[in-house]
Amino acid sequence: MIELTRLNGTSIVLNSDLIKTAEASPDTMLTLINGEKLIVRETCAEVSERVLAYRARLLAAVAWRTASGELHRVVSIASLDAAGQRGPALELRRDPFHGA
Repeated sequence: MIELTRLNGTSIVLNSDLIKTAEASPDTMLTLINGEKLIVRETCAEVSERVLAYRARLLAAVAWRTASGELHRVVSIASLDAAGQRGPALELRRDPFHGA
């Protein structure tokens, strides 16, 4: 969730996964996946930075809460295709967080 400001000054907390597009025209207009449009005071760059920061915090929380050696397993499982085979681009050689 990211906090943004409507044009009237009220704060809104938005699930960033719902953002389909962001346009500057000149105000920033967000189009959500359900077709709803929101106009916010933040620039497109600020919205993008908040989304990236939110996702980085989520990944950091997962890394922090995952026991040593388990993060590699979690990422490996997430990289399996539907047939249960690793894709060549997703193959992991070592755990970058624990040096395993």
